[in-house]
Amino acid sequence: MKSFLIIGMGSLGHHLCNELSKNGCEIMAADKNAEKMEDITSMVVSAKVCDCTKIDVLKSFGVEEFDACFVCIEDYFQACLEITDLLKELGAKKVYSAANRDIEEKFLLRNGADRVIYPERDVASRIAGLESAENIFDCINLSADYSIFEIEPLDKWIGKTAMELDFRNRYKLNIVAVKKDGRVIPFFRPDYAFSKAEHLLVLGHTGDVRRILK
Repeated sequence: MKSFLIIGMGSLGHHLCNELSKNGCEIMAADKNAEKMEDITSMVVSAKVCDCTKIDVLKSFGVEEFDACFVCIEDYFQACLEITDLLKELGAKKVYSAANRDIEEKFLLRNGADRVIYPERDVASRIAGLESAENIFDCINLSADYSIFEIEPLDKWIGKTAMELDFRNRYKLNIVAVKKDGRVIPFFRPDYAFSKAEHLLVLGHTGDVRRILK
């Protein structure tokens, strides 16, 4: 069972706590404000009311034992920055830190964050990507340029196989799975013929996907 530390129980912290709890993970949550902790006690193993900018407080958590630490302080960037730095100093395996601006992301990465969570930007990017293209039904952003896209097969692909189309070389995309009748089927057969009644989950550069769906 994986274990996580979540520091800062604002909106992002609460959502993370809820989703990780649903997935059977062990969670320690911490915040300076006791009121923010009241509705999460059933979801966490431990809830700490404390100031996590103090190194002695973080030392008492045994941060090196968690699979990942999340710094979700949304209204005080200096605290987010300090805690990110202290977590890495204390040997945290992986640190996710929240940012609201590009300049904050830059400083968090310099101070040791393994990944920066930028909720508003990420949601905006996802919605814009979905709504600005006719045949993209969903996407999972893996980085600034690469995502997994759910797309409808082009008419010229129907009845043909990935091998016949030389799919990977021609389109620079990797087919991850086929989605049909609400089921996701891992894709591993190069002789599988595409049909109209399905969607493809493809991994690739955003520009390559948009180029073929014009």
